Amino acid sequence: MVKEQLQGKNIVITGASGGIGAEIAKLSAARGANLVLLARSIDKLEQLQTRLEQNHQVKVDVFQLDVSDTEKVKEVFEQIFEKIGQIDILVNNAGFGVFREAHEATMDEIKGMFNVNVVGLMACTSMVLPRMRTRRYGHIINIASQAGKLATPKSSVYSATKHAVLGYTNSLRMELDDYNVQVTSVNPGPIATNFFTIADEQGTYVKNVQRFMLQPEYVAQKVVNSMLTKTREINLPRWMNMGSVAYVLFPRLYERIGKRLLPSK
Repeated sequence: MVKEQLQGKNIVITGASGGIGAEIAKLSAARGANLVLLARSIDKLEQLQTRLEQNHQVKVDVFQLDVSDTEKVKEVFEQIFEKIGQIDILVNNAGFGVFREAHEATMDEIKGMFNVNVVGLMACTSMVLPRMRTRRYGHIINIASQAGKLATPKSSVYSATKHAVLGYTNSLRMELDDYNVQVTSVNPGPIATNFFTIADEQGTYVKNVQRFMLQPEYVAQKVVNSMLTKTREINLPRWMNMGSVAYVLFPRLYERIGKRLLPSK
């Protein structure tokens, strides 16, 4: 069913050079979708483009893009529309984190995380909204995080960006409800990708949660299966999402216990 839904559709994926972005691209191509892949590393994108076009009868275009450069976002998306016409699905996957206590985070790190994780996501979304509303068709998928529902020590800034993404996504969903445009937030726990090369310089967090880490292929499959369906949220793993429910119900108790028991970053 989903395979038929994606056949011939145009999917734009940011942060597509590796991790779950690349895995989403692979699975989407296997289901017959045409792709536009965006990332800062054009070399990696071109390598992925070659593999996907060789393995599947689909069209793959690539553009170098740092989503924090909002003028460049506008320029690239105008090129995309000129080249492929319409965008059916946008996957806002680009993002990064740095795990530090609030007083240790530099202003460059704070601005960098907000510019990529929040402003960049909004800039890309803004480029597709008018056409999706006019067509009354489309799907916007925002890769957020469990950190957007439940903050933990040493993730103050990163969690703030993901809280912002969830707030934006939830509002956007209501705005687009009458236009038949679907909006999905994806809230995974830690994923075994290069994300932690930057986020966890000392490697302590990865060591503590390694046995709980999600595989990028698994997360990507859940995302692709949700495309063009009325899926509000994807929470992975499900048991981890119970922590955010407990926090809403018993915030003071959770913070008292959580600050001691949550894995140290």
